[in-house]
Amino acid sequence: MKKFFIYLLLISPLAKASDPYPKNPALDVTKYIFQLEVNDSTDIIAGSASVSVRFKKSVSEFELDLTSKDASGKGMEVREVLLDGKKLNFSHKNNRLKILLNDPTKVEAQLTFQIIYAGIPQDGLIIGKNKFGDRGFFGDNWPDRGHHWLPVVDHPSDKAAVDFIVIAPQHYSVVANGIKVEESPLDAKRKLTRWHEEVPIPVKVMVAGIALQQSGMVNDISVESWVYPQNRSEGFYDYAVAVKILDYFHNHIGLYSYKKLANVQSKTRWGGLENANTIFYFENSVTGKAERETLIAHEEAHQWFGNSATENDWHHVWLSEGFATYFANLYLENTYGHDRLVEEEKTDRKQVIEYYLKNPSPVIDTTITDIGKVLSTNTYQKGGWILHMLRHEIGDLNFWKGIQEYYATYRNNNALTSDLQRIMEATSGKDLSLFFEQWLWQAGHPKISATWQYDSKSKSLVVNLAQTQKEPAFQFPLQIGLIDKEGKKEIQTIQVTSKSQKFTISTALVPSNVVLDPETWLLFDGAITQK
Repeated sequence: MKKFFIYLLLISPLAKASDPYPKNPALDVTKYIFQLEVNDSTDIIAGSASVSVRFKKSVSEFELDLTSKDASGKGMEVREVLLDGKKLNFSHKNNRLKILLNDPTKVEAQLTFQIIYAGIPQDGLIIGKNKFGDRGFFGDNWPDRGHHWLPVVDHPSDKAAVDFIVIAPQHYSVVANGIKVEESPLDAKRKLTRWHEEVPIPVKVMVAGIALQQSGMVNDISVESWVYPQNRSEGFYDYAVAVKILDYFHNHIGLYSYKKLANVQSKTRWGGLENANTIFYFENSVTGKAERETLIAHEEAHQWFGNSATENDWHHVWLSEGFATYFANLYLENTYGHDRLVEEEKTDRKQVIEYYLKNPSPVIDTTITDIGKVLSTNTYQKGGWILHMLRHEIGDLNFWKGIQEYYATYRNNNALTSDLQRIMEATSGKDLSLFFEQWLWQAGHPKISATWQYDSKSKSLVVNLAQTQKEPAFQFPLQIGLIDKEGKKEIQTIQVTSKSQKFTISTALVPSNVVLDPETWLLFDGAITQK
């Protein structure tokens, strides 16, 4: 029998500054159990969601995010809400499910609600054919499309355990977060598959997906590849590098939080989605040419940063994307040498400079009202560059010690940028308040215009430097590279503290050329010329 696939993915809607998915400080969801039934004759999904909630305050009502039915008939219709088998009153409109309690909750009460619903997703769960013509059900919910088919609290600060129970025709296979605990036939045509994830994870990286082939082990962690049957050998070859990448991060950052790592060929519109321990990659990531090592490294880095240590607020998403960008580069440095890191950092720096010309905004931009826009060159490449400069600022030993301490402290928890700063300061013994303020909260980067001349009598290099950006002066160490006519090199470091400065550098080397930042440690634009 030809094998088909079912894809199911959950990623959180993003809480906007105006907060269409407002947090309720009284709620802490501790576990979701999503049971979903799909079929090949219609696009209707039948859902039953068990939502376990710890109430930190006494409430008589609360809300979850779930898209309501629109004029076209698409959307979810809630049929009943139960508590201990008893029906509760509810209202479902404007994409919010309000649940009314018969009695106010007690503080610290833990209650489990059952929500029965059905409908055709307006978005989020994409139902259709893959590139080989096989029908599939594929969730693609970033940035705010998960509420189209699942009732959830859509904020990264509320992490929960999750089970996915999928009832589907026999010819489908299912994968999800965690470990598979059941696969049972229900009758001649249907089967039930259940996956269980006990580690609390943010809703944005909860996922269920497709077909299995184990490709390796790292410290008893199963590393799996799930690919279309028509290109299975190419897919297993392309995704095999995941074992080496996992080993690098596991040994350099800290313990991997999950019991497996699945790499899944899918129909995501993104290059990759870092769902916790079940990463989805775009269909054409499979070529049989092992071309996606950097992408795989980026998505695997997210398992530590973004999935396990999660930003507590969307405006701090650089703690996820900037980390994944830089740690993919660190993996490449470890695998191919320091020159490869330099190559990647130069490429990223060029992108940051070009992005700034049209988008002069800081990495942490709390003025953003469309939170989908927090994903940008600022949060990816500039965030990665900030970590690169931090490494240079405090040194390799302190950098890695701080990273390991940050991860250990916020593993399976939430953090803000201030938490990272506090740990890095404690690790390095340095006050990093200016570093974090100017690179993360202030827009832009240094734009340098400099001249040099060599005084042979005093054996000194005179450098006149100006920062010409409209933003206030940045303060930073700047390496100056001197090269004589025979190719001999010397590197000196100056400390830039204002918009206009003159430096006199003692050196016996007579330069024929002088360059800024010869070892690629500074995010800047500009050049130096001979006077």
